[in-house]
Amino acid sequence: MKNELAIGDPAPSFTLPDADGQPVGLAEFRDRSVVVYFYPKAETPGCTTEACDFRDNLASLQGAGFSVVGVSPDTPEELASFSSNHGLAFPLLSDVDNEVAKAWGAYGEKERNGETVVGIIRSTVVVGADGRVQHAEYGVDAKGHVARLREQLSVV
Repeated sequence: MKNELAIGDPAPSFTLPDADGQPVGLAEFRDRSVVVYFYPKAETPGCTTEACDFRDNLASLQGAGFSVVGVSPDTPEELASFSSNHGLAFPLLSDVDNEVAKAWGAYGEKERNGETVVGIIRSTVVVGADGRVQHAEYGVDAKGHVARLREQLSVV
């Protein structure tokens, strides 16, 4: 079920609705690098921690040439509320059928509370200006993830 992306792979194209229901496609980020992160559910503790961490580090990421986009199976309405509640200033995209998550290797079996379940695997993929994967992490820990990512990307 998982097809994890590897460094050098072309990033699968997508167009998904944002929190306002407007289509946003990967092609809009051509000619610059973009951090695409997948998270299971808005307003849950881990997802809120991760989103707020990206929010708090957005200026340094953008200053280093990286855009940030979050993708989850939440509806645009849920994303709008999540974004508003936490002052998120980057696009959140709605992948309600998980098709993009599947194409990017961010959907499959995972452990939760000692049980194997199927769902979104918290993942982060960095796509370069050339449309190819520069960095990919699957099954990441929400806490401290952005700091580790910044270090790996040499973002000060």
